[in-house]
Amino acid sequence: MADWRDRSEMNGDVVFFRYVSEGMEKSHDEVFIWDLDKTYLDTTIDSLSGLMTTVLERALNKKNIPGTNTLLQSLSAYRKQQKGYMYFPIYFITASPPQLEERISEKFSLDNIRPFGCFYKDNLANLRPGRFWRLTKQVGYKLQALLQLRTRLAENVRQICWGDDSETDAIIYNLYSDICSRRMGPHDIRMTLEKLNVSGDQVDTILELQTFIPENDPVEKIYINLATDTDPDYYLKFGRRTLATYSTFQVALDLFQDRRMSLEGLYSVIQDMIYNYDYTPEELMKSFDEIIRRGIIGQTAFEEMKTFFIDKGLLYPSYVPTVAPLKEKSVVEGRVYEMEGLHEPWIPDRIDYLHDYR
Repeated sequence: MADWRDRSEMNGDVVFFRYVSEGMEKSHDEVFIWDLDKTYLDTTIDSLSGLMTTVLERALNKKNIPGTNTLLQSLSAYRKQQKGYMYFPIYFITASPPQLEERISEKFSLDNIRPFGCFYKDNLANLRPGRFWRLTKQVGYKLQALLQLRTRLAENVRQICWGDDSETDAIIYNLYSDICSRRMGPHDIRMTLEKLNVSGDQVDTILELQTFIPENDPVEKIYINLATDTDPDYYLKFGRRTLATYSTFQVALDLFQDRRMSLEGLYSVIQDMIYNYDYTPEELMKSFDEIIRRGIIGQTAFEEMKTFFIDKGLLYPSYVPTVAPLKEKSVVEGRVYEMEGLHEPWIPDRIDYLHDYR
């Protein structure tokens, strides 16, 4: 196997491995982006010890976040059924070093996943005095990776993004959205990024990349896995487009509501989490009730899922949620954007990225 440098494209900390042709990259109108660590794989790379453990771990021993592989397979199968697509357009972003690319690719093969490309962070280069701080600072790296990816995709592509709360993924994806849409100008971008500890050279690269991308917002949805049990109310400041979830099951519920997954695919996720990860049906149904209470699942999807869950023996026929599901107010091509009542906007006009209060 050739050295990873010969198989990748490098730009500062950002190392990209492309697995499909450029034509294939630009041929899809919807693309999925997953942060790999604590979102798809149960890895820890935000400390020196965690990074070294990840480097030494064999592919066969790498553990998935419960339900994630089944979720991806269900998403892919539904797209093929509905649209006839043979390929599933997914990219991964990880702060793991590019030296791990072969091992992580082996893990993808074991999971029957064929990503279009993967971004790695040249983090082993930061294992020297004066650069240790860069090991755990991901805003500049991930923003640059996302913008580089944007230059490779179709002009009107829609992106569904996954991250977690152990880093700053909600900030990163929303900043990326604001940069693409030009809701933030160069001065605001520079000031915000500098306060988020992004280095000057990376700020310059991000601003340069902005000039090469279309002036529109490609971000359709942002899912944040609550890996460290952050209060989901924190994410309300990012708008309803950013959805914090306690489990892959809650993600699957929302994906079904938005007509990106079938009931059978949802049930596959449930079975995976019960039989392979020791979740109980009672735990999952409590999680179902919790996401209804937060006003995420609307009346139409609730009625469909309730009937299905009763048929599968997951709910009693007399089940009534603790809070009645809201009626859908704005639905476009099956996607639910607004419920009846007063709620946070889908995308706020301006997000305070530098403070944790709403």
